[in-house]
Amino acid sequence: MKKQIFIGVLALQGDVSEHIEAVKNAARKLRKNVAVVSVREKKDLAGLDGLILPGGESTTLHKLCEREGIFDEIKKIKNIFGTCAGAIILSKNVRNKTKDQETLQLMDIEVARNAYGRQNDSFEAEIKTTLGAMHAIFIRAPKITRAGKNVRVLAECEGGVIACEEESKGKYYLALAFHPELTTTLFHEHFLKKVAYGRMTTE
Repeated sequence: MKKQIFIGVLALQGDVSEHIEAVKNAARKLRKNVAVVSVREKKDLAGLDGLILPGGESTTLHKLCEREGIFDEIKKIKNIFGTCAGAIILSKNVRNKTKDQETLQLMDIEVARNAYGRQNDSFEAEIKTTLGAMHAIFIRAPKITRAGKNVRVLAECEGGVIACEEESKGKYYLALAFHPELTTTLFHEHFLKKVAYGRMTTE
């Protein structure tokens, strides 16, 4: 019997149900045994192989995580996938951050908040990525303005990085400026493959 993979989706704000469905669909396509956990409190983080940080409002997400006492606990997860606000939360540096805003400071990237404009400046685009071409939706999207030497760029748009990944010391991080959960499972499949491979190499 295939060993089950446990993937959490932070369920405090954002496209939670959409990410859950994307993970389930990706698991079916890959024929992997995956259980999806809605993460709302500290106990929900126990035993997770990976965690998805959905979009939303990055400052609010930080405050909600602090309220539930899970902000520092999230740092212990080996594999984390952040989209939009989730990418901001993952980053080591943030441009235009609010006064009390904090990030997990896990991934060696710098992200500019609302770099493409506000809600009414949201847009859609056909993009090329290392995983293939896809339709992407940008909602109050950030822009990844700097990627560290160990960060691999997976996609760019209008001269800016919109998808990248970093693997270091047994940890894996994936950051996207757009919302893949609304249009494709390719990045969720990619994340599941990385999580599964990481488990194989450590077991």
